[in-house]
Amino acid sequence: MATEDNRVYIGKKPMMEYVLAVVTHFESGLDEVVVKARGKNISRAVDVAEVVRNRFVPDAKVRSVQIGTEKLTGDDGKTANVSSIEIFLTKG
Repeated sequence: MATEDNRVYIGKKPMMEYVLAVVTHFESGLDEVVVKARGKNISRAVDVAEVVRNRFVPDAKVRSVQIGTEKLTGDDGKTANVSSIEIFLTKG
């Protein structure tokens, strides 16, 4: 079950900061971490999940991937559809 406590939101920071956040979540005892991104950051979320699985937590598996579209309202009041992804990583 995804809660705010086990989510890592991908933004514009260097990729390794997000990798460290996911690894820290796993080391704190969580069995599942959700990597979430929107728009241009989707490819970075995939990269984060792969680096975690291949280099830092070898027993981590991708349980599922959910894709969708979210409506965002800009500062000018206009709404835009933005693609999103959630990658559910489990350990064990």
